[in-house]
Amino acid sequence: MRLTIVAATGGIGRHLVEQAVAAGHEVTAVARRPRDLPDGVRAVAADLDRPDAGVLAAAVRDSDAVLSGLGPRNPRADAGITSRGTRAIVQAMLAEDVRRIVVVSAAPVGPVPVPGQVEPPRHDPGDGFLMRYLGTPLTRALFGPHYADLAVTEQLLRDSGLDWTVSRPPKLTDRPVTGRYRTALNRNIRGGFSVPRADVAHHMLAMLNQPDTIRQVLGIAS
Repeated sequence: MRLTIVAATGGIGRHLVEQAVAAGHEVTAVARRPRDLPDGVRAVAADLDRPDAGVLAAAVRDSDAVLSGLGPRNPRADAGITSRGTRAIVQAMLAEDVRRIVVVSAAPVGPVPVPGQVEPPRHDPGDGFLMRYLGTPLTRALFGPHYADLAVTEQLLRDSGLDWTVSRPPKLTDRPVTGRYRTALNRNIRGGFSVPRADVAHHMLAMLNQPDTIRQVLGIAS
């Protein structure tokens, strides 16, 4: 497949690039300062905090799918980059008639809205007692603007008409890829407190061949 990977040198993006190249995909890597990329990868320099529509349109042109690991370097200081960048990516994809996109969000964002439901349930159905009343409130208190921005990002995708999928991991670690993780549709993982970034990348790539994940939110955890 021809893949455009956004935030390609970030924590998840670098694993996406490495695994995609190893699997034989043709990769365009988008990053503020593309560097240390595998041989054969097409590099595109783009600042997703101040997106250039022409640069992004060229980056996604003729791609079969876009994968985004976009997120702030400092969640407490840089909130807003994810929604701004994603809005620009969506506009570029619509302009170039590219349909498929998989993005990283986060488990504490909150319950998934259900069509026809006035408002989502108060708690994510996958969270146990500790996460509902301690873990999630604490992380939202510390990084509230970041999770609010991720919620905006997810809504942008829902409104886009694209074939989107959202991956919601909990705490990310730097352990090597295992290929062993749990996933759940439209909910977090009960007792899932962490997952390697490499496994999130592994699952994002796998979902490109899983039509049942289109327009769905997927929880993932070890």
